[in-house]
Amino acid sequence: MALLSRTSWARVLSFLVTSGATSKCPGGNPVPGAGKALYLITNDEANGVVSLRIAADGQLSPGSVTPTNGAGSVALNSDNQPATPDALVSQSALTVVGNFVFAVNAGSNTLSMLSISPSDPTRLSLIGTPVAVTGEFPNTVTASLKNRLVCVGTSGKLAGVSCAKFSRNQLGAMDALRPFDLGQTTPPVGPTNTVSQVFFSADESTVFATVKGDPPTNKTGFISSFPVTKMQQRLPQGRMSSISAVSTQEQRSSPAGTAVLFGSQSIPGNGNGSKVFATDASFGAAVLSVNPSTGEATVLGKGTVQGQKATCWATISAKTGTAFVTDVGVNRIVEMSLTDASILGEIDLSKVNNDPGLIDLRASDDFVYALSPGNGTTPAAVTVFRVSGDSAGKRQVQHFELVGLAGSRAMGMAVRE
Repeated sequence: MALLSRTSWARVLSFLVTSGATSKCPGGNPVPGAGKALYLITNDEANGVVSLRIAADGQLSPGSVTPTNGAGSVALNSDNQPATPDALVSQSALTVVGNFVFAVNAGSNTLSMLSISPSDPTRLSLIGTPVAVTGEFPNTVTASLKNRLVCVGTSGKLAGVSCAKFSRNQLGAMDALRPFDLGQTTPPVGPTNTVSQVFFSADESTVFATVKGDPPTNKTGFISSFPVTKMQQRLPQGRMSSISAVSTQEQRSSPAGTAVLFGSQSIPGNGNGSKVFATDASFGAAVLSVNPSTGEATVLGKGTVQGQKATCWATISAKTGTAFVTDVGVNRIVEMSLTDASILGEIDLSKVNNDPGLIDLRASDDFVYALSPGNGTTPAAVTVFRVSGDSAGKRQVQHFELVGLAGSRAMGMAVRE
């Protein structure tokens, strides 16, 4: 069946809105029964968002690529060569909230916002034009539907965090950069001394940013926090409305025993969202406690991953109540405790597929999805792991190659539930 043109699709959406057909999904919440999908970015010179349908059994099927109207880019390694297969030296190059996808365009210094079709989660439509960020080399993004805010981390010559408001049909202008003095270039030379990830706390009251240190040059890594503030604004009708904004006042901490903080996620169910599971490429991962008043981070537990090359990406499974981490140089997934970051197990993939290693990953229901951009010889692929709900144990259930969709520059991982 042929896809609708952009004009035709816009008319359909307009009809749905004016007729009230979308009134059952206020705030941009997904439509029940519309299905699930997985997203990543190609990060090619002409960047695009890859959408793959997720079936009821957790497995993937071919979807589509939607242009972001922005450009991808690649960081450099210490030899000034392209840093693939970790092209953006980051986690979360795109994110999904409600019916919206946000994707960074590192080569054009912009952020794209796309809407997800209410009836087909693999069908995306670009909203407006990409918005310029106030830094250089945007490589990580996070968004809050509760606050209607999106924040971007940049890791180039102008490094830091900037944020914008968004609505159903518009992405606002980015605010002033909250700078990190990294002394970087554009593109940056990494993977150390770069911004790793921006993410909201579990209760969406704080924006966190993890930044990698560079031990050989005595540069200290850190985690920064920026509280979300609330302001009252009077609308033209006289009614008062609460407006959210991200503070420009940075609270910075370098937790003892950490050095190269990378992919992280707030641990759900811990009250004010102050606990964070964070990977550290120098040893494995740690559980951090961040004081919401001072931003001071302390280590509650550390886990050393034996045989690692660079443990850098993490996701938390609600089904298992544990974290899973990946390594760009080792073809396996490691399960770790959310209490003390101790090792609980691993799934070795070296005998079931030819991936050189794994990067961005995401947990959803009984499954974990992990991206391998390949190495130029092996194709980019997403491995699907079953991690719960089956007596046969944790294992690979699908190895979905991205031939014709994405290649060695691919980054990011997000799931629309």
